[in-house]
Amino acid sequence: MSDSVPEILNLPAKPGTMVRAVREQRGWTLAEVSERTGLSVSTLSKVENDKMSLTYDKLSRISKGLGIDIGQLFAADTAPSEAVPARTLAFSGRRSLSRSGEGSVIDTPNYGHVYSATELLNKQMVPIFGQPKARTLAEFGELLRHSGEEFSVVLEGAVMFHTELYAPVLLQTGDSVYFDSSMGHAYLRVGDGPCRVLTVCSDGPSLAAAGYPPTMDEPQLVQAPASQDSAEPAPAKPSPRPKSRKR
Repeated sequence: MSDSVPEILNLPAKPGTMVRAVREQRGWTLAEVSERTGLSVSTLSKVENDKMSLTYDKLSRISKGLGIDIGQLFAADTAPSEAVPARTLAFSGRRSLSRSGEGSVIDTPNYGHVYSATELLNKQMVPIFGQPKARTLAEFGELLRHSGEEFSVVLEGAVMFHTELYAPVLLQTGDSVYFDSSMGHAYLRVGDGPCRVLTVCSDGPSLAAAGYPPTMDEPQLVQAPASQDSAEPAPAKPSPRPKSRKR
């Protein structure tokens, strides 16, 4: 490689290293972390031993359960004492530059993921380059869901986008979708050619989680305001006079 071409670092991520380090530093058992994250003890054990790859929704649950930024799960060389709670610092003018294909790699049965800008903590967005693998819902399994909102654009190829509330829609190169990611969703690969999707996830509460739209216990009836003509009560009709009986 010539000196003018920078070396691209595309390293497999091992978030289990940080999960174990944070857990041991805080004196938590796997059972306590399980209560905090909603993931089973067996799943967490596999994660810590790098025997399971995690999708974004599980990474998000772990980071929130541990009280750390999701980016710290990719920082295997960072001591847990340097960990800071998510969004407690103010930043100005920070920047992260990623070369093509550069990032932290997590490979799951349904997606090949490359996480960018992982060295920046307290991000309000999580950019992910994904390569869908599954072609059918039966192959994909349970739909994914996580808090926040999500924007995805197809960079190459085509995907069939499934959600639990809408009919499936075909997204081709250049097409994009923005949605509430607490709604179950899946990207399925279409065709035999290359397929790449750029997804940007927010880590905040979704609109559904925030209670929007508001629910109503009972239907609310709205009456139109009375016009001036009908504002005054109508005069009472005279009572009918009783008919006299002939003698």
